[in-house]
Amino acid sequence: MSSHISHDDILKRLKRAQGHLKGIVGMLEEGRGCLDVAQQLQAVEKAITNAKKKLVHDHIDHCLENSVHEGPKTAKETIREFKEITKYL
Repeated sequence: MSSHISHDDILKRLKRAQGHLKGIVGMLEEGRGCLDVAQQLQAVEKAITNAKKKLVHDHIDHCLENSVHEGPKTAKETIREFKEITKYL
């Protein structure tokens, strides 16, 4: 997989989510309330979802668009790949 400018941003988001997830494990080990844990889980889930969307949109904007204009892929292959990656949105 090639790297794009947005990959640094995605890595930062995922590392932040990873830190929050580690905190949630600690919350559970400490016996913190379910409401507090659920709120933090929601925040981690949203962070991961946003990172995934950023990755998919980046792929569409850079990889697929480039493939259409300059790449070795046929239009049929590019459309298939577009359909495949949009399943993750």
